[in-house]
Amino acid sequence: MGRQPLWRRVSFIPQVTYFKPIGVRLAQSQEICLAVEEAEAIRLKDLEGLEQEECAQRMNVSRTTFARVLGSARQKTADALLNGKAIRIEGGNFEIAARRFRCVNGHEWDVPFEVMISTPTQSCPTCNTPTIMPIWPWQPGWGKGGPGRRRRGGRTW
Repeated sequence: MGRQPLWRRVSFIPQVTYFKPIGVRLAQSQEICLAVEEAEAIRLKDLEGLEQEECAQRMNVSRTTFARVLGSARQKTADALLNGKAIRIEGGNFEIAARRFRCVNGHEWDVPFEVMISTPTQSCPTCNTPTIMPIWPWQPGWGKGGPGRRRRGGRTW
């Protein structure tokens, strides 16, 4: 039995998570599921133009693991584009690189994941109020360990 995969660090959750070819009805289209860490790999390498070593460091994985995730993402994207399939970005095995917080006075700030683990945030750095709450960057159905189920427009995916 293999070991548990490490969580991949992700810095960006896309706002748009579903794409479909025009002219194909949703009920008739096939769907490709792109994991959040696969979307992050494409963003880092192809959109930001970083070297694989730096991408791997940002995602907290080895270079070979990054190459494997990127290859899988590119294969899925090519399949969807060339064969007219819908793309859904959801789930995966990831952690958010920074946590965003807000205090009752409306101040917002980010705390890097490494800092969160060593010294959890207790108060607002601006006004020092202890009444703070996390602002979660993901939507219902997102999270570590796989996709959740969401209802949208009366249809369950």
